[in-house]
Amino acid sequence: MKTVISTASLVLALGFSAPGIAVAMDHSGHAAMPAQAPASAGAQMADGLVKKVDKSAGKVTVAHGPLPNLKMNAMTMVFHVKNAAWLDQMKEGDKIRLMAEKVNGQYTIVHFEAAK
Repeated sequence: MKTVISTASLVLALGFSAPGIAVAMDHSGHAAMPAQAPASAGAQMADGLVKKVDKSAGKVTVAHGPLPNLKMNAMTMVFHVKNAAWLDQMKEGDKIRLMAEKVNGQYTIVHFEAAK
């Protein structure tokens, strides 16, 4: 009886996951390559206001809006930056849009742009 239940569970699980492993085909019958997703596909841009830039520490303090990918509400916090040269492009009072991720256990801005 356990074998029947285990087999049925496996069949159901495979049946539900099949769309996830389907391969899209182009018009010539070859497997179509999906568009390259950015590394931060799950991340969303958030509004931010630069409060402090600490180039010697490689950090920036930002008052930011919600960061859903990090399950974080709006707050002010210190971030590392993916590229230290970005700190030369930021100054206190700048409005920015940012994407942040947890990289090696540290909250890090992985993309930013000046807010419009």
